[in-house]
Amino acid sequence: MKPAAPAVREFHYRVRHGAAGHVPGAHRSRRGEAGLEFRGHVPLTQAPDTRRIDVHASLRDAFGQWQVRVFSERKAVAVVVIADLSASMGYRGVRRKLDVLADFTQAAAESAWRAGDSFGFIGCDERLRRDWLLPPTRRRGLGGLLAQRLRRLDPQGSAIGLAEAARALPHRRALVFLVSDFHLPIADLETVLGGLAHHEVVPVMVWDRQEFDPPRNGLIQLADPESGEQTLVWVRPALRERWRAVQAGRRAALQALFHRHRLDPLVLDDGYRADAVSAHFVQG
Repeated sequence: MKPAAPAVREFHYRVRHGAAGHVPGAHRSRRGEAGLEFRGHVPLTQAPDTRRIDVHASLRDAFGQWQVRVFSERKAVAVVVIADLSASMGYRGVRRKLDVLADFTQAAAESAWRAGDSFGFIGCDERLRRDWLLPPTRRRGLGGLLAQRLRRLDPQGSAIGLAEAARALPHRRALVFLVSDFHLPIADLETVLGGLAHHEVVPVMVWDRQEFDPPRNGLIQLADPESGEQTLVWVRPALRERWRAVQAGRRAALQALFHRHRLDPLVLDDGYRADAVSAHFVQG
């Protein structure tokens, strides 16, 4: 018998633009007139139900139309994690990035099940990995199984396959967590985000603070985590300053990228913490 995955705390999330499905759930819908949460008034011709006519609103209408109360229905959504499985996600500083991804994936699956939503998973490295593809389902416990596999994974190659992930998403608008360290070139990330524009996307940036600290002075060996290429570098104070400048420029470029796509990134640079993820949705 396989050991159970360690428990992780669930987080609370919400969709910001309304759910568009037909399955009853916990999220406010953009459609429907017969829910429980008051949404506003529309003319009787748009919602022909005389039982919900609001006489006071009708008397105030400038065009003299009968006004009907409409209510938001609660619907379910598909929650999908698109995961970067490239070599750089194997980096271990304070924590291994893949372990953070595993914790987040397990928590997202359990949180979706608790909310009555379906959960799916799409893993990519240099290509869309069919062996890491889980269509949205309401089965419980799959997040723990995915987490176990992720912790055992030896990641390889680049993350360019993320550009193919949109093909595996459901047609109906989903809540998508794009979990990556975002080391791809900005032009490639533009392509990835452009393909996901139909969905509600939350970029989840898995970083480790040690990864961005300038190296100590002296001779060190640096390795490209995705190509495996190693280089000997003599680190001097001037190089440390250039290192800091490059890192700051990269962060600024990523922020500009997300701003262009009207996305609010979630940064996990201290491991997975349920409170931090929930706060992201409250503050957003």
